[in-house]
Amino acid sequence: MVGREAEEHPMPLAAAARPQVLKPFQDFVRTGSLSGILLLVSAAAALIWANAPRYASYFALLERRFGIGPTGHPFELSLLGWCNDAFMAFFFLLVGLEIKREFLVGELASARRAAFPIVAAIGGMLVPALLYLAFNPTGQASAGWGIPMATDIAFALGILSLLGPRVPLGLKVFLTALAIVDDLGAVIVIAIFYTGTTHVVPLLLAGVTLGALALLNVAGVRRLTPYLVLGLVLWFTVHEAGIHSTIAGVLLALTIPSHTRINAVEFSNRARELIVEFDRAETGDLLVITSKGQQEAIHALEMTSEQVQAPLLRLEHLLHGPVQYGIMPLFAFANAGVRVVGTESSLVLPVSLGVMSGLLLGKPVGILLFSWLAVRLKVAVLPAETSWRLIGGVACLAGIGFTMSLFVAALAFNAPELQRSAKLGIIAASTMAGLVGAFTLRRAIPRTGA
Repeated sequence: MVGREAEEHPMPLAAAARPQVLKPFQDFVRTGSLSGILLLVSAAAALIWANAPRYASYFALLERRFGIGPTGHPFELSLLGWCNDAFMAFFFLLVGLEIKREFLVGELASARRAAFPIVAAIGGMLVPALLYLAFNPTGQASAGWGIPMATDIAFALGILSLLGPRVPLGLKVFLTALAIVDDLGAVIVIAIFYTGTTHVVPLLLAGVTLGALALLNVAGVRRLTPYLVLGLVLWFTVHEAGIHSTIAGVLLALTIPSHTRINAVEFSNRARELIVEFDRAETGDLLVITSKGQQEAIHALEMTSEQVQAPLLRLEHLLHGPVQYGIMPLFAFANAGVRVVGTESSLVLPVSLGVMSGLLLGKPVGILLFSWLAVRLKVAVLPAETSWRLIGGVACLAGIGFTMSLFVAALAFNAPELQRSAKLGIIAASTMAGLVGAFTLRRAIPRTGA
């Protein structure tokens, strides 16, 4: 990973903050169903408006331009552009933080645990792409091969959460790791294959900004504000360089410090001392504002609490709410609106067929085939508390490509007809994948499971 991996008191994230490391995952699973519902409502609202009698107002709203900066020379984007190029950078920042955390302390931290989801994810990316190309081997349509490679983790985990407490924790962890490796693959594909003509000067400035971010890490800067300010500069320079600006979010994530200044034992001892000092400084009126000693103890406790928290985890916690409940539903609303009325034939066009076959067939086949081979060759082992039937159900859920698939479709095609065909295929396939996955898991989950 980019940046400093040892602080003043180097303490591995895994040892210093294991409960804090697990908390974002637990929060994500716990809120996944609500986030998935919001995505579904936003997509449904967009579809209804796009097919209503006054559908033109929906598309006019998306094309309306908004600017920031000096009045004479503002930086302007359409509402759709702000959603896809700017707001989604925060989504990719969160994705980057999750990827980094998983490689440091999660399922991807050890080769033995990482092998199964990594191999499964590779199969779940390669087979869908090949199936898509079987329907669209040449021409402009062939550029969409990256569309069925993605998995929408919010929708998939949301459906898994709706199945209740009987779902084994190992299955949730496997789906999360699978989707994160999937996201990493999507980031690489976008950076390499869906980037337009690059401009040298902004690209150099982006490199300098990234270097400055790495220096902040090396210098031991732990406050998030300098990283976020430089992150905005990085976003702008990457955007102006011709590289899709969401990549800036991932690059910024790699520079965020992931280690703590003090370990758990040091924090516990210091916190107890400060609590004793706080109690000793009580003036008798139970008002902290009248006790300078208590105020000093509280300030010292705040500083100590910050030293035991990894900035990576703090930023991840800050981003979860706005991304899950704001940015992703807004993205769905801006991208899921496609004219269905009078376009029945679009679902049988090669692009739609390629997308649907990739998500509905390629995802489960690729995941199951590659993971079975990995276990057979003793490269990996089945996750705890799982079975091949459960893995098959998750493999079907992985066919929900919604958010990332819509994003890649917007990058892959300029032609409205190709975009419409791709979006219809994504919506239809994601809906069917969710239903099939939920049905399969409902039958496969043991009645006495966890």
